[in-house]
Amino acid sequence: MRDELAVLRRWQADGATIALASVVATSASAPRQPGAALALHPDGEVLGSVSGGCVEGAVVEVATQVLASGTAQRVRYGISDDEAFAVGLTCGGTIEVFVRRVAPSDLDLVAVAARIEADEPVAVATIVEHDARPDLVGRAMVVTDADTTGGTGEHFLDRAIVEHARGMLAQGETGLRHVGPRGERRMDDVAVFVESFAPRPRMLVFGAIDFAAAVATIGRYLGFHVTVCDARARFATALRFPDADEVVVDWPHRYLAATEVDARTVVCVLTHDPKFDVPVLQVALDTPAAYIGVMGSRRTHEDRLARLREVGVDEADLRRLHSPIGLDLGARTPQETAVSIAAEIVSLRHGGSGRPLRETEGDIHRDVDPVHA
Repeated sequence: MRDELAVLRRWQADGATIALASVVATSASAPRQPGAALALHPDGEVLGSVSGGCVEGAVVEVATQVLASGTAQRVRYGISDDEAFAVGLTCGGTIEVFVRRVAPSDLDLVAVAARIEADEPVAVATIVEHDARPDLVGRAMVVTDADTTGGTGEHFLDRAIVEHARGMLAQGETGLRHVGPRGERRMDDVAVFVESFAPRPRMLVFGAIDFAAAVATIGRYLGFHVTVCDARARFATALRFPDADEVVVDWPHRYLAATEVDARTVVCVLTHDPKFDVPVLQVALDTPAAYIGVMGSRRTHEDRLARLREVGVDEADLRRLHSPIGLDLGARTPQETAVSIAAEIVSLRHGGSGRPLRETEGDIHRDVDPVHA
């Protein structure tokens, strides 16, 4: 729902009551993951997607019914369902979609959107099934580390939902949790869909060159908070890097040592200069960064490895370096090279092989997600 919030906020400000369909569970090669959303405006405008096109028509029909009746629905589509096959979900996976009506007063999208845009962690927990209290289905809570908004009116149930939501938010997880009607942990009468909006992972790009501009653009497209850093003020300007969230003038190693790096951070060193890249790589290899890619030829990389060994970097750390950076796509231009680098990051994130899909077997989509976990 993150990508749709700006428009949803406008619809809410206009006083529109909408239907909101969210993927709450998937299996096998489902085309979209939990959290993918589709919204239907009363005038027929459709925003977002729950399946990349496979079952959109069927979901819009359900959303139209929900918008008219006000009664939430939980629907399932899969290869074994005649209906799903008819509407095109032939990928072999299944998806469960929860569709509810959202009035301007039901869920404060403005507050949620403001927190997301400020990179503040926030979760939205929605009851999608309640055997004893169907009137609570569709009820949502906005949960942060410090406070909550909304609730069911059932103290113990609310407390259990908040605990689950905060735990999932800390891990950046989105998915279903089950509890009892009074919050009992070993019961499953109540199904709660928790959608976590953790701060965007960081992409740190060192070296203010034309390749960095292309990498910043694709990094932002992939959902990273992108920082470009270079010690040369003439080159490190916002004008040259319009898609970067921030442009920093500083020595790369000094900036990296002073900034936050976690296990979701990716580091792209594009400096091409030993006096820049050796010191910054020393610092980078001492962090939990998910990916450290370094631009340069094989000969340049061998020289770089020798310099790093001279300053005491051990072989285990050196094996973390992805250099030459990117996958072998035959890339030449900055834009093609950025695609190559992005492909390597995505492959690492999801456990991909980097091979053509026609040469592989098994599920196309994997659950491995070290960058966003």
